[in-house]
Amino acid sequence: MKRQIIDTIEKYDKIIIHRHVRPDPDAYGSQLGLKELIRANYPEKQVYATGTHEETLTYLGVQDQVDCAFYDGALVIVTDTANTGRIDKSCSTTGDLLMKIDHHPDEDPYGDVKWVNTSASSTSEMIYTLYEEGRDSYGWEMTDEAARLLFAGIVGDTGRFIFPSTTCKTFEIASDLIKYDFNRPELFAGMYEVKRELLHLKGYIYQNFTMDENGAAFVKIDKSILEQFGVTPSDTSQLVGALGDVKGICAWIIFIEEADQIRVRLRSKGPIINKLAAEHGGGGHPLAAGASVYTWEEADRVIEKLKQLCR
Repeated sequence: MKRQIIDTIEKYDKIIIHRHVRPDPDAYGSQLGLKELIRANYPEKQVYATGTHEETLTYLGVQDQVDCAFYDGALVIVTDTANTGRIDKSCSTTGDLLMKIDHHPDEDPYGDVKWVNTSASSTSEMIYTLYEEGRDSYGWEMTDEAARLLFAGIVGDTGRFIFPSTTCKTFEIASDLIKYDFNRPELFAGMYEVKRELLHLKGYIYQNFTMDENGAAFVKIDKSILEQFGVTPSDTSQLVGALGDVKGICAWIIFIEEADQIRVRLRSKGPIINKLAAEHGGGGHPLAAGASVYTWEEADRVIEKLKQLCR
C-alpha cells in the first residue's frame, strides 16, 4: 500500500493535503509533515496543505489558501480524518483522485486510494513509515522540518507517550526523529503552554461536573462561562482529559458551546465511545472521540446514551 501511495504521488504535479476540522497536533503534524516530505523530495511539484487555520497550532505552521479551480487534475490527500463529514473541506472532493491516510477505525471507507492502520499511534507515525518506504525504495530524504512536525504529531496523539497506543515502533520512530535539528524544548513549550485562564476554568470543571452511580460524567461549558474565564472554544481542547483524574469516573463528556454548535468531547476508561460520537456526526478512537450537537436538549440525549454505555 505504501508503495502504491508513493507511486500515486509521483504521478501528480499538483497535490493538495487536507485534514479534519478542529485540528490537533497530529492533524497538523501529519498534514504539514507529508507536505514537507513531498516538497523536499519532489521540488518540481506544487504541494499545498489547506484548511481553516487553528491559531493555537501556529507554532507548527499555517495553512495554504487554495482556489477551487486549482483542484482540477490534482491529487487530494486527506490525513487523520475518519469520515468525510469531518474533513475540513472546501473543495476536497473535486480533485482528480482522493486518497485517505488515517489511523482511526474505518467507519467511513472513503477515497479512491485508502490506507488505514488502526494499530498506529498516530497518522504522523504512519507518515514516518511512508517515509521509510520512500527512503528505501525511492531515495527519499527526511528534513529537519518534517521531523519536527511528525514528532509533534506523535507526541500529541500519544499524550507524551503514555497512551496505550504507544508501541515499541512508536519509540523507535521518535528516537530517529530527535536526531534531526529542531528545538524540542521550544516545541514542547508550544504544545503544552497553558494559559492562566485555562487553569481557572479547569478548577471550574472539577467543581461543577456531574457523575452518576456508574461513573458517567459530564460538564457543560456555555458561552457565558467561556466569557467569564476569558477563553475560546479552541483553548478548551487542553482540558479534555481533566476529568480522567477523578476517581470513579468511567467515561465523560465535556460540552463546549461554540457560535453555531455545541462541541462534544468524549473520553473513556473502558466503554467504547466512538460509535456514540458517530451517531452525532462525529468519530474518533474507541476511547477518545468527538462530535457536535446543536441544542442542549440533544446534548442531554448524548448524556443518557453515555449513561447506558457505563452500566
